[in-house]
Amino acid sequence: MCEANAYIYKNGKEELYLENVDLLIPEGSKIYLRNLFGEQKTFEGHVKEISLLKHKILLEETKE
Repeated sequence: MCEANAYIYKNGKEELYLENVDLLIPEGSKIYLRNLFGEQKTFEGHVKEISLLKHKILLEETKE
């Protein structure tokens, strides 16, 4: 399986945002995510890091 869990990086900590993500589409300042079960979320920010070996996506909110 190639899906990953998405986490939000906030205040030096990682919080689970969405499990089993199989689709990630960046659209300007937003990121569209969908998981294996059809759950969809849109995150405002950017991708901080992706680890394919750890199956992990790290997102960070856009700072104003």
